[in-house]
Amino acid sequence: MTKLTRGAIALPGTSLANRTGSWRVMRPLHQHRAAPCHTACPAGEDAQDWIARFDVGDWQGAWQALVSANPLPAISGRVCPHPCESACNRGRYDQPIAIHSLERYLGDMALQQGWDYPVAPLDAALPAVAVVGAGPAGLSAAYHLRRQGFKVSLIEALPQAGGTLRSALPYYRLPTEVLEGEIAHLLALGLDWRPHTRLGRDVSLEELEQDFAAVFLGPGNQKGRRWDVSFAVPDTLRVGLELLHEWMRMGTVATPRSVAIVGGGNTAVDLGRILKRLGAAEVHLITHERIPGPGVADFDAMPAAEREVRQAIEEGVVVHEHRSVRRLLLKGNKVIGVEMVHAKKLVGADGRPRLTTFEGTESVLHVEEVIPAIGQQVDAEGFEPLLQGRPFIPVDAYSGAVPGSAKLFAGGDARGDHGTVSAAVGDGRRAALAIARRLRGQGELNPETRATIGFEQLNLNYYEHQPRQEAAVLPPAERVCHQEVESGLAPAQAALEARRCLSCGNCLACDNCWTLCPDSSVLKTRERASDGSHYVFDYDYCKGCGLCAQECPTGYIVMQPEY
Repeated sequence: MTKLTRGAIALPGTSLANRTGSWRVMRPLHQHRAAPCHTACPAGEDAQDWIARFDVGDWQGAWQALVSANPLPAISGRVCPHPCESACNRGRYDQPIAIHSLERYLGDMALQQGWDYPVAPLDAALPAVAVVGAGPAGLSAAYHLRRQGFKVSLIEALPQAGGTLRSALPYYRLPTEVLEGEIAHLLALGLDWRPHTRLGRDVSLEELEQDFAAVFLGPGNQKGRRWDVSFAVPDTLRVGLELLHEWMRMGTVATPRSVAIVGGGNTAVDLGRILKRLGAAEVHLITHERIPGPGVADFDAMPAAEREVRQAIEEGVVVHEHRSVRRLLLKGNKVIGVEMVHAKKLVGADGRPRLTTFEGTESVLHVEEVIPAIGQQVDAEGFEPLLQGRPFIPVDAYSGAVPGSAKLFAGGDARGDHGTVSAAVGDGRRAALAIARRLRGQGELNPETRATIGFEQLNLNYYEHQPRQEAAVLPPAERVCHQEVESGLAPAQAALEARRCLSCGNCLACDNCWTLCPDSSVLKTRERASDGSHYVFDYDYCKGCGLCAQECPTGYIVMQPEY
């Protein structure tokens, strides 16, 4: 009987006897590189991974992969500035993937379906860990510690969990039912929930260090920074964050006819939008930065999310870029205006940007009130030994470990260099992993070293241009106080959007390497191979021509020297 080979051409004793792999000077390898969306995500999500699962209809599997990094996707899918999309390789081809919309879609689906978080059973052999502060950083740390099997006590000064999510994110960005649903889902994991417990009043830091094997601190920044203009402070000065908290509690605040808000962060932008909704005729936002967008350097961009700034402008908020307040114009102690001057961060000889003002560029803006929204700092009560007069908690940049302490970790707004929900979630996750490693005697947590794949390393000949799917946004005239401005993607839209992902750096299972190999040296497997793909190289016959690497759409195959 004739015996056929894989290619059904060569007979035994002919070409198979000549192991042509010995000719090779370069060999193909599978190299799973990080997609730029993963590298850019402050929370540590691998969007390429969970979008791939989404694309094949495994929605629960996609959600489980997503919450392996971020337990709050319904929240972050609404409020994150999504730097993953700015980094997305597809953005250099046509438009970036709407990652935040897909994240929100999965988060909402999980709440509707009641999917359970993938967590390990509690391990009685592991010690208990305390988490102070139930904002996004604390919730993330508690969740990831619970995933590791640790018993977690979540300590919060307020009666409800959420922190800044609850006290300072307007309902038109984050509806209450979404916030309540995701937090309740997380607290149901068996956490020891301790509300109404304030550090410095009900418990001390020293007591926590005695009672727990490790302590994560995520108190947020609840104290406004001092503000004046050449030592002038109006008697009726109101601070942006306090006004935002008041509006969240009461649903209204005293609203002037015209107001200037000083600052470029989300607090300033949210307050401006709220005052417009409450009837202010003129709302001016004064910032020494620029409106974020393409071509704007990070150091020169407002820290507020780009889409929030654009929507604020649509609603009538006037943004004065590259401006600083030089003088307050007072009549008695009543504000009647401000004098602005052109101001901009310029990079000095040492490479660091510094704010510079330009004489002769002064202009006057007539307003009835000036409201500073220039940032906050940690409330020192209970944290005095740690802060030692500093506005923020010093930490290791990656793990969140507090220098000089074997037990303390911190993250979120309290560390001073992070200011988004996703960054806080990432801080909590990394600190939880660092705590787990330290308590298990596994050493310190090190940064991920996997290389990131660039746009030039993709083969885009296999992709068609496709328009990005956009969620519906309420017209400015219909944006009332509490109604959510952005809606989610429809199921058909979500499916189309997931299909646009280029799968950067990972196997797409497109069969190109298997089909195009001239020597049939790529073998297709029924089960996944050890590297996670469905292909292996038969190096006995691979000549190292590189065709497989050239025709790999995702850059998953690379050529390396044989010796």
